[in-house]
Amino acid sequence: MRRTLYEPEHADFRESWRAFLQREAVPHADAWEREGIVPRAFFAAAGAAGFLAMGVPEAFGGAGVTDFRFNAVIAEEAQALGLGGVALGVTLHNDICLPYFLEYCTDEQRERWLPGIVSGELITAIAMTEPGTGSDLASIAATAHREDGHYRVNGSKTFITNGINADLVITAVKTDPSQRHAGLSLVVLERGMEGFERGRNLEKIGQHSQDTAELFFQDVLVPVENRLGEEGQGFRYLTANLAQERLSIGLSALAAARAGVQWTVEYVRERRAFGAPIGALQNTRFVLAECHTEVEVGTAYADRCVEALEAGELTAEDAAAAKLWLTELQGRVLDRCLQLFGGYGYVTEYPIARAYADARITRIYGGTSEIMKEIVGRSLRLG
Repeated sequence: MRRTLYEPEHADFRESWRAFLQREAVPHADAWEREGIVPRAFFAAAGAAGFLAMGVPEAFGGAGVTDFRFNAVIAEEAQALGLGGVALGVTLHNDICLPYFLEYCTDEQRERWLPGIVSGELITAIAMTEPGTGSDLASIAATAHREDGHYRVNGSKTFITNGINADLVITAVKTDPSQRHAGLSLVVLERGMEGFERGRNLEKIGQHSQDTAELFFQDVLVPVENRLGEEGQGFRYLTANLAQERLSIGLSALAAARAGVQWTVEYVRERRAFGAPIGALQNTRFVLAECHTEVEVGTAYADRCVEALEAGELTAEDAAAAKLWLTELQGRVLDRCLQLFGGYGYVTEYPIARAYADARITRIYGGTSEIMKEIVGRSLRLG
């Protein structure tokens, strides 16, 4: 079905981004998977080419373009090329972290941080999850005690995407531990601050090229000027940005599923068994017909959500539904596509294998599928 979401300028952007990835990422993807990290030079190259933080005003080096459809193109093309880890690092920087800097920075903070975020010199991350909290933000244990113009930060975070590369880490801390939601604030920890240590780059089932780390804070003195927004408003800021974050995750999941179907269609046309292409078998046609249909139906809802976000109308419930449906769809579709590859689907030199492994986390991060069901369920006012 013809999509009506995009305009000609998005098509031009898509072509440029795809060419950039084919030049700067595809030749190195295998090495990055083995090394467990995308080099900082890639972010610098992406920034120089105009693919980072497009929403930053021109006065700070950005393009001043807040159209989220460009962000969606970035996810779609990276997934189409089998670059799931690259996609996650860039979309975290553009889709998830950037809004906090755009919405809550002071003038001084904008001058200090935004140019580097645009250029890729300053890579961003957000640190919410702790070993004992998971999706329960109100139970965050990391503390920030105010003293002499600083916050003294203590605690730890885990599963932090861009955790090794990040220069600026938006960190959720308790400035009033006696409170739950009302005691939460956001402070930006910077690379090199004394007492700010990174643990190991975690070994994961998938997303191997995406650096994911543990972070440790031992009496880190963070200037009060590094606080984002008002003290005690961190929970409100986090929940306000979760709709875009969850839609971003859903869009990447859908793009991965779409890519998986395309790779499988190409494979079954060429692979022969019992004297005929696998694609000639009725089971193959039925499986791919179902997968194709799921992706098409998911695309219609996802595109509508992007339109709602652009209009300022995307609700938390709609975003939760998008993440729930699209990430679960990703898992189903890639599992069925991998099956059609037979033994080759289990070999990581085939992109379907990596996409299958990469997919498992999307039903967990950004809020688990169970949390998404709870959000949608509560909106139904059942009792």
